[in-house]
Amino acid sequence: MPITTIKVDTSMKQGFKTDVNCSHAFLIDQPEGAGGTNTGPNPLEVFLSSLGGCICAIGRIISNQQRLKVKAINVVVEGDIDKDYLLGITNEGRAGFTAIRSYVDIDADMTDEAKEQLIKDIAKRCPVADNMINTSTVQPRLAKHTNVGHN
Repeated sequence: MPITTIKVDTSMKQGFKTDVNCSHAFLIDQPEGAGGTNTGPNPLEVFLSSLGGCICAIGRIISNQQRLKVKAINVVVEGDIDKDYLLGITNEGRAGFTAIRSYVDIDADMTDEAKEQLIKDIAKRCPVADNMINTSTVQPRLAKHTNVGHN
């Protein structure tokens, strides 16, 4: 099985603005009421949007492979989270989302049963959903290389 390493580089200098350097650079921030400048989505929005984006991409891959006439896929993703825990107000609960829901609308000349099957196929092959459902090793480490991070 071939393994591919995907890498992004993030850097926060002052406030909550975080530059993300990857295939298409973007900015992560916090709303003004939370100490940010509201110049980009917050990390939780980026996390949820990665699920919606992955569902769309895998849906397009599968529809191309199966020669399905899918015109569009729209995904709304929402998650429930206890912000008191992540803010350190309480030690009860957990930092992550307690529930995540995605609502997938497929614009195609297909029966509802065929659309349901496509959604099941997408769910099986979506790496973002897989990482949400299954445990992956997360290893935060102190960077000791001169080529890691920004000057």
